[in-house]
Amino acid sequence: MTLDARSTDDTARDVRVSDLDRDRTPPKHDARWTLGFSRTDAAEDLDARGRHLTYGARETILDEGDPARTVNRILEGAVMLSKLLPDGRRQIIELLGPGDVFGITTTRAYDVSVEALTPVRLVAYERSVVETNPALQAMVTNSLRAQMCALHDHAVLLGRKSAIERVATFLMRLVPNRGGEGCAGPGRGVARDQVNVKVPLTRQEIADYLGLTLETVSRAFSHLKRDGLLVYGRHDEVMISNVCKLCRATGSH
Repeated sequence: MTLDARSTDDTARDVRVSDLDRDRTPPKHDARWTLGFSRTDAAEDLDARGRHLTYGARETILDEGDPARTVNRILEGAVMLSKLLPDGRRQIIELLGPGDVFGITTTRAYDVSVEALTPVRLVAYERSVVETNPALQAMVTNSLRAQMCALHDHAVLLGRKSAIERVATFLMRLVPNRGGEGCAGPGRGVARDQVNVKVPLTRQEIADYLGLTLETVSRAFSHLKRDGLLVYGRHDEVMISNVCKLCRATGSH
């Protein structure tokens, strides 16, 4: 699929690229990105060109091998992309949030499965529409740039980080406005740099995302708890008792 925004018409070629750049969701390695963030500034003119769909948490959105008919942009919620090996082993490839796109392939079939981690609202664009619309092509290109940077970071995580660094990196991704460039910091007058986060993945899914075994993930969580960085809440919640210290434990700072 051709994703370059090209046109002989100067007006069409402009396609409000500067507006799209300003409005797009920040890349995931930026501190302003977090799972489940609700995007409220979506461009209505682009949204009108696709079908608006909603999915409940844990619903399957796409199956690997299905005909690739649409390109999808998330408006609200979070999804995970995964691939399954013949022997049942699974690798979670990406975790995507608002502003991200999925469903782009070089073949006629989807190469990953997509599952909603939280309630999801998205826009599904027909591939033929994206291929002929400069504004949609610009939107897809901007989203893929951010996702490519995130994949670079994830490659480093899988190839070089320790188990504890991987789990700490995953947990920091759940903290709004913290970690990485543009981090807001703990704020003035904050005696305890604490935050409660909801963990949308099971321990096995965290293992599949971080390239670890379930047992190793459990040991890493226990280690962070013993160090006083985590306090367990409900089964899907955890309190990070020192966000700055956890951020240092990611190995990225």
